[in-house]
Amino acid sequence: MQPVSVVGRGGSATLEREVRIPPLGLQGTLKQPAGAKALIVFAHGSGSSRFSPRNLQVAKGLHDRHIATLLFDLLLPEEEDDRKNVFDIKLLGQRLLDAVDWITELPDAAGLPIGLFGASTGAAAALVAASARGERVGAVVSRGGRPDLAGSALPHVKAPTLLIVGGADYGVIELNQWALKRLGGEKKIEIVPDATHLFPEPGALEAVIELAAAWFERHLFESESPGSNSAKQSKQ
Repeated sequence: MQPVSVVGRGGSATLEREVRIPPLGLQGTLKQPAGAKALIVFAHGSGSSRFSPRNLQVAKGLHDRHIATLLFDLLLPEEEDDRKNVFDIKLLGQRLLDAVDWITELPDAAGLPIGLFGASTGAAAALVAASARGERVGAVVSRGGRPDLAGSALPHVKAPTLLIVGGADYGVIELNQWALKRLGGEKKIEIVPDATHLFPEPGALEAVIELAAAWFERHLFESESPGSNSAKQSKQ
Protein backbone atom coordinates (compact mmCIF):
# COMPACT_ATOMS: atom_id res chain seq x y z
CA MET A 1 0.00 0.00 0.00
CA GLN A 2 1.26 3.44 -0.90
CA PRO A 3 1.69 5.95 1.96
CA VAL A 4 -1.43 8.00 2.68
CA SER A 5 -1.29 11.51 4.13
CA VAL A 6 -3.86 12.18 6.84
CA VAL A 7 -4.49 15.68 8.19
CA GLY A 8 -4.51 15.75 11.97
CA ARG A 9 -5.13 18.31 14.69
CA GLY A 10 -3.89 21.79 13.83
CA GLY A 11 -3.64 20.91 10.15
CA SER A 12 -0.48 18.83 10.52
CA ALA A 13 -0.10 15.84 8.21
CA THR A 14 0.43 12.24 9.36
CA LEU A 15 1.94 9.75 6.93
CA GLU A 16 0.15 6.40 7.15
CA ARG A 17 1.15 3.15 5.49
CA GLU A 18 0.48 -0.55 5.80
CA VAL A 19 3.60 -2.63 6.47
CA ARG A 20 4.71 -6.24 6.84
CA ILE A 21 6.98 -7.12 9.76
CA PRO A 22 9.65 -9.70 8.89
CA PRO A 23 10.41 -12.53 9.09
CA LEU A 24 6.78 -13.72 9.14
CA GLY A 25 5.14 -10.80 7.35
CA LEU A 26 2.95 -9.76 10.29
CA GLN A 27 0.56 -7.01 9.22
CA GLY A 28 0.91 -3.56 10.73
CA THR A 29 0.10 0.12 10.36
CA LEU A 30 2.85 2.73 10.68
CA LYS A 31 1.78 6.32 11.24
CA GLN A 32 4.29 9.16 11.35
CA PRO A 33 3.13 12.71 12.09
CA ALA A 34 5.16 15.54 10.62
CA GLY A 35 8.12 16.33 12.86
CA ALA A 36 7.82 13.10 14.86
CA LYS A 37 10.20 13.05 17.83
CA ALA A 38 9.75 9.42 18.89
CA LEU A 39 8.09 6.18 17.81
CA ILE A 40 5.96 3.87 19.94
CA VAL A 41 5.46 0.19 19.09
CA PHE A 42 2.14 -1.16 20.42
CA ALA A 43 1.54 -4.65 21.77
CA HIS A 44 -2.19 -5.44 21.94
CA GLY A 45 -3.82 -7.68 24.50
CA SER A 46 -5.25 -11.17 24.29
CA GLY A 47 -8.00 -11.61 21.73
CA SER A 48 -7.31 -8.19 20.17
CA SER A 49 -5.47 -6.97 17.08
CA ARG A 50 -3.89 -3.88 15.55
CA PHE A 51 -7.44 -2.57 15.15
CA SER A 52 -8.06 -2.38 18.91
CA PRO A 53 -10.28 0.73 19.28
CA ARG A 54 -8.65 1.64 22.59
CA ASN A 55 -5.11 1.38 21.26
CA LEU A 56 -6.13 3.33 18.17
CA GLN A 57 -7.46 6.10 20.39
CA VAL A 58 -4.24 6.17 22.40
CA ALA A 59 -2.22 6.20 19.18
CA LYS A 60 -4.23 9.17 17.87
CA GLY A 61 -3.49 11.06 21.08
CA LEU A 62 0.22 10.37 20.62
CA HIS A 63 0.13 11.55 17.00
CA ASP A 64 -1.22 14.90 18.22
CA ARG A 65 1.93 15.14 20.34
CA HIS A 66 4.37 14.44 17.48
CA ILE A 67 4.85 10.77 18.33
CA ALA A 68 4.80 8.13 15.58
CA THR A 69 3.17 4.72 16.18
CA LEU A 70 3.40 1.17 14.90
CA LEU A 71 0.42 -1.07 15.57
CA PHE A 72 0.73 -4.63 14.29
CA ASP A 73 -0.76 -8.09 14.71
CA LEU A 74 1.32 -10.21 17.06
CA LEU A 75 -0.03 -13.44 15.58
CA LEU A 76 -0.65 -14.80 12.10
CA PRO A 77 -4.35 -15.40 11.26
CA GLU A 78 -3.96 -19.17 11.54
CA GLU A 79 -2.26 -18.82 14.94
CA GLU A 80 -5.13 -16.86 16.47
CA ASP A 81 -7.33 -19.97 16.55
CA ASP A 82 -5.09 -21.56 19.17
CA ARG A 83 -5.84 -19.82 22.47
CA LYS A 84 -2.51 -20.97 23.90
CA ASN A 85 -0.73 -18.58 21.54
CA VAL A 86 -2.66 -15.62 22.93
CA PHE A 87 -1.08 -16.19 26.33
CA ASP A 88 2.34 -17.35 25.15
CA ILE A 89 4.35 -14.40 26.49
CA LYS A 90 7.66 -15.77 25.18
CA LEU A 91 6.19 -16.02 21.67
CA LEU A 92 4.55 -12.58 21.82
CA GLY A 93 7.73 -11.04 23.20
CA GLN A 94 9.73 -12.44 20.31
CA ARG A 95 7.25 -10.99 17.81
CA LEU A 96 7.67 -7.61 19.46
CA LEU A 97 11.45 -7.98 19.30
CA ASP A 98 11.15 -8.66 15.57
CA ALA A 99 9.17 -5.42 15.19
CA VAL A 100 11.67 -3.38 17.21
CA ASP A 101 14.61 -4.78 15.24
CA TRP A 102 12.83 -4.05 11.96
CA ILE A 103 11.73 -0.52 12.82
CA THR A 104 15.19 0.51 14.01
CA GLU A 105 16.56 -0.36 10.56
CA LEU A 106 13.81 1.43 8.64
CA PRO A 107 15.45 4.43 6.89
CA ASP A 108 12.76 7.01 7.71
CA ALA A 109 12.33 5.89 11.34
CA ALA A 110 15.74 4.56 12.35
CA GLY A 111 16.78 7.77 14.11
CA LEU A 112 13.71 8.03 16.33
CA PRO A 113 13.86 7.01 20.02
CA ILE A 114 11.64 3.97 20.58
CA GLY A 115 9.11 3.25 23.29
CA LEU A 116 6.71 0.35 23.88
CA PHE A 117 3.03 0.50 24.82
CA GLY A 118 1.43 -2.73 25.99
CA ALA A 119 -2.14 -3.59 26.94
CA SER A 120 -3.28 -6.65 28.91
CA THR A 121 -0.98 -9.57 28.02
CA GLY A 122 0.77 -7.28 25.53
CA ALA A 123 2.25 -5.42 28.50
CA ALA A 124 4.14 -8.55 29.54
CA ALA A 125 5.39 -9.00 25.97
CA ALA A 126 6.55 -5.37 25.97
CA LEU A 127 8.53 -5.90 29.18
CA VAL A 128 10.11 -9.10 27.86
CA ALA A 129 11.16 -7.22 24.73
CA ALA A 130 12.47 -4.28 26.77
CA SER A 131 14.55 -6.61 28.92
CA ALA A 132 16.20 -8.02 25.80
CA ARG A 133 16.67 -4.71 23.94
CA GLY A 134 17.64 -2.33 26.70
CA GLU A 135 19.88 -0.36 24.36
CA ARG A 136 17.01 0.28 21.92
CA VAL A 137 13.92 0.71 24.09
CA GLY A 138 13.83 4.05 25.92
CA ALA A 139 10.48 3.79 27.78
CA VAL A 140 7.57 1.41 28.42
CA VAL A 141 3.92 2.08 29.30
CA SER A 142 1.41 -0.57 30.34
CA ARG A 143 -2.37 0.02 30.14
CA GLY A 144 -4.47 -2.34 32.22
CA GLY A 145 -1.65 -4.79 31.73
CA ARG A 146 -0.48 -8.07 33.19
CA PRO A 147 3.20 -7.17 33.76
CA ASP A 148 3.40 -10.01 36.27
CA LEU A 149 3.37 -12.45 33.35
CA ALA A 150 6.81 -11.16 32.33
CA GLY A 151 8.12 -13.09 35.33
CA SER A 152 11.89 -13.44 35.48
CA ALA A 153 12.37 -10.71 32.85
CA LEU A 154 11.13 -7.97 35.22
CA PRO A 155 14.41 -7.28 37.08
CA HIS A 156 16.22 -6.98 33.74
CA VAL A 157 14.00 -4.17 32.46
CA LYS A 158 16.06 -0.97 32.61
CA ALA A 159 13.78 1.24 30.50
CA PRO A 160 11.65 3.65 32.59
CA THR A 161 8.32 1.87 33.01
CA LEU A 162 4.87 3.30 33.80
CA LEU A 163 2.07 0.96 34.88
CA ILE A 164 -1.43 2.45 34.40
CA VAL A 165 -4.26 0.59 36.13
CA GLY A 166 -7.94 1.29 36.65
CA GLY A 167 -8.92 2.03 40.23
CA ALA A 168 -11.80 -0.47 39.98
CA ASP A 169 -9.75 -3.16 38.21
CA TYR A 170 -9.58 -5.30 41.33
CA GLY A 171 -7.06 -8.10 41.24
CA VAL A 172 -5.13 -6.54 38.38
CA ILE A 173 -4.07 -3.66 40.65
CA GLU A 174 -2.43 -6.13 43.02
CA LEU A 175 -0.68 -7.93 40.15
CA ASN A 176 0.73 -4.61 38.93
CA GLN A 177 1.92 -3.74 42.42
CA TRP A 178 3.63 -7.12 42.62
CA ALA A 179 5.37 -6.51 39.28
CA LEU A 180 6.33 -2.96 40.24
CA LYS A 181 8.40 -4.22 43.17
CA ARG A 182 10.36 -6.52 40.85
CA LEU A 183 10.95 -4.17 37.94
CA GLY A 184 14.45 -2.84 37.39
CA GLY A 185 15.18 0.78 36.50
CA GLU A 186 12.90 3.78 36.98
CA LYS A 187 9.30 2.74 37.56
CA LYS A 188 5.94 4.16 38.59
CA ILE A 189 2.31 3.10 38.94
CA GLU A 190 -0.64 5.38 38.21
CA ILE A 191 -4.17 4.51 39.29
CA VAL A 192 -7.01 6.03 37.23
CA PRO A 193 -9.86 6.50 39.76
CA ASP A 194 -13.01 4.39 39.26
CA ALA A 195 -11.82 2.97 35.92
CA THR A 196 -12.31 -0.70 35.10
CA HIS A 197 -10.09 -2.97 33.02
CA LEU A 198 -10.83 -1.54 29.55
CA PHE A 199 -11.14 2.08 30.73
CA PRO A 200 -14.62 2.58 29.17
CA GLU A 201 -15.69 5.17 31.74
CA PRO A 202 -16.01 8.82 30.60
CA GLY A 203 -12.58 10.45 30.67
CA ALA A 204 -10.74 7.27 31.69
CA LEU A 205 -8.99 6.58 28.39
CA GLU A 206 -8.24 10.28 28.01
CA ALA A 207 -6.44 10.07 31.35
CA VAL A 208 -4.43 7.11 30.04
CA ILE A 209 -3.42 9.12 26.97
CA GLU A 210 -2.25 12.07 29.07
CA LEU A 211 -0.24 9.85 31.41
CA ALA A 212 1.32 7.82 28.59
CA ALA A 213 2.15 10.86 26.46
CA ALA A 214 3.78 12.66 29.38
CA TRP A 215 5.88 9.58 30.20
CA PHE A 216 7.07 9.16 26.63
CA GLU A 217 7.79 12.86 26.23
CA ARG A 218 9.80 12.90 29.42
CA HIS A 219 11.93 9.90 28.59
CA LEU A 220 12.16 9.95 24.79
CA PHE A 221 11.99 13.51 23.50
CA GLU A 222 15.44 14.45 24.77
CA SER A 223 17.00 11.26 23.42
CA GLU A 224 19.15 11.56 20.31
CA SER A 225 18.93 7.87 19.46
CA PRO A 226 17.05 4.74 20.64
CA GLY A 227 19.80 3.94 23.12
CA SER A 228 20.70 7.43 24.29
CA ASN A 229 18.30 7.36 27.20
CA SER A 230 20.24 4.50 28.74
CA ALA A 231 23.48 6.33 28.14
CA LYS A 232 22.09 9.45 29.77
CA GLN A 233 21.01 7.50 32.85
CA SER A 234 24.42 5.84 33.19
CA LYS A 235 26.04 9.27 33.51
CA GLN A 236 23.83 10.30 36.40
